[in-house]
Amino acid sequence: MKKINDRLLSWASMLEENTEQQARTTARMPFVFPHLALMPDAHLGLGATVGSVIPTLGAVMPAAVGVDIGCGMIAVRTQFTKGDLPDDLQELREQIERAIPLSAGASNRKIVATAEPRIAELETMAAAAGFDPAGAHGGWRNQLGTLGSGNHF
Repeated sequence: MKKINDRLLSWASMLEENTEQQARTTARMPFVFPHLALMPDAHLGLGATVGSVIPTLGAVMPAAVGVDIGCGMIAVRTQFTKGDLPDDLQELREQIERAIPLSAGASNRKIVATAEPRIAELETMAAAAGFDPAGAHGGWRNQLGTLGSGNHF
């Protein structure tokens, strides 16, 4: 991790100058708190740096929401330790790959079971609001719950 300044941290091993400048500009906003963090895949985006974590206090940044939302990148501490894992991680990896679609939806042929309840909930909410989500994007059901197909490693 590199501390660029008090409001900007970077985990990117390679960072283009224009990407860093975009992140510096965003990090100066008074509601960004406590700092903006650049992930290993950070790159220049439209409105906000793609591959960044931008926590805010008392504000929502529409330009940041949607730039990289749902990219599938997350770090979570679990109860498991290295000793709980098998020496060969191939089977675990393959189970994860079977359970979580890896494309942006265009080539998905089925909706994963974990997404089905949320899809039903969203369809009910949309109907109550008089909105047809398929009119905005016909493939949204196949995209929900996937890891996307972008540039993440």
